[in-house]
Parts: sequence; structure tokens; C-alpha cells
Amino acid sequence: MNVIIILAAILFILMKLIGKEKGSRSFLSLIINFSILFISILLIAHNLNAILVTILACILVSSFTLFYINGISRKTVAAFLSVLLTLAGMFLLIYIMGSITRIQGFSEEEFEEISLYTLTIGIDFNKIAVSTIIMGLIGAINDTAISISSSMNEIFLHNPTITRRNLFLSGLNISRDILGTTTNTLYFAFVGGFMALILWMKDLDYSFGTIMNSKVFCAEIISILCSGLGVTIIIPVTAGITAHILLSEKASKSLSKYVHLLFNHKKN
Repeated sequence: MNVIIILAAILFILMKLIGKEKGSRSFLSLIINFSILFISILLIAHNLNAILVTILACILVSSFTLFYINGISRKTVAAFLSVLLTLAGMFLLIYIMGSITRIQGFSEEEFEEISLYTLTIGIDFNKIAVSTIIMGLIGAINDTAISISSSMNEIFLHNPTITRRNLFLSGLNISRDILGTTTNTLYFAFVGGFMALILWMKDLDYSFGTIMNSKVFCAEIISILCSGLGVTIIIPVTAGITAHILLSEKASKSLSKYVHLLFNHKKN
């Protein structure tokens, strides 16, 4: 426990020194998001609908991550809307994939120790599988969405005469650099958490084919692929929504300016 407190203190000091006010907000947001996810797990464990709890948790996490750290602005609103649209599509896709592949539930390696407990409380494991994948996805798509919308906002501020199409294409060009690093980050995060289980399977003399066809391994691979798919989908969604929001406000300002000039001309 002392080690955790020391590491948390070091993290806070570094985030404060490097990120200034935003660093402090980021650290506080990390604590809040951890609390949200922890409470969500407790609610699911008490037989509340896992899908509804996960949806609410994702909305709260996205709200704190985007609006509390970066403030309410055009870029954060665009990023938030993009996250909601992407999550809606990914929920449906992951639920269908979970039903087809039957990855829900525990693997043979885990079942003996917890079978009696799970039978007693009656958990819907299909919903749990969907919730697990979405929880692993939410951080990556938030990061991708705000990165794209912030970059597009800077482009718009430095080039206010840019067309919607060119702004959208600029967002796509920016996202190509983000896509590779984000998907690799997701891959190594999942592999890092799964490595101990792979080593344990190897000690049990599991063959390569047995490992590849095991439920727990397939569940991790599907999680990686779904996370990568979510990050890929949110790129054009964020680029399109951000371009629409920025250029719509620009058009509104131009119209207001034109009406103001026309009114003054008639008055003179």
C-alpha cells in the first residue's frame, strides 16, 4: 500500500510540473474515472443490468475526461458526440460478435474455482463480455477523438477560410499518424495483461493449437480487434463532426456579419 501511495504521489508531482493546471485536472480525473469504474463493477456484481451500467459509466468517464480536463468548447463537444456515436455502433457490433463466438463466461482454467459462486448469483456472461470489451475501448477512443478534434480546431483557427471538405481531409491526414500508435498501444496493453496466463498455459503443457483455440485467448484477441476497430471507426466520425461544428459556426458568424453590415448600410 505504501508503494502505491508513493507512486501515486510521484505521478501527481510530475503531472503537476509538466501539465500545470491541466496536469492536476488530469490526475483528479484519473481518480474520478477509477471510482466510476469501481462503482460500476460493484453495481454489476449486484445483478444490475451490465449493459446499462456500462453505458452510463462510459458517458460519465467521457464527460470527465473531455470536459473537465479540456473545458467545454467546440472541440470537446465534437469529440464527445463522436465518442457517443462510436460507442453506440460498437455496442451493437460487440454484442453480436459475443453471441456468435460465445466468448462469454469463464474459461476452463478459471471455472473450477468460481463455478459455484457464479451459479449462485446468476450473472449474464454475454453482457459481461460486452461490458469488458467496451471498458477497455473507452479510453482509447476518447484519446483519439480529442486528438483529432484539437488538431482540426488549430487548423481552423490558423486558416479560417478553409472549406469543410479540406478541413475534413486534413483531419483524416492527421489521424493516419495517430492510428498506428494507438492500435499498437492497445495491442501491447492487452498482451501485457495476458502474458502471465500464456506462460501458465505453457507450464501446463498446452499445445499451440490448444492455446489458440481456448476461450480466454479468443476473448483477448476479439477484444484487441474490437478496440482497434473502434479506434479506426472514430477517426472519420470525429473528422466529420468536427468539420461540421467548426464550419457551421463559421457560416453562422459570416451570416450575422453580413446581416449587420446590410442593416447598417440601409440605416445610413
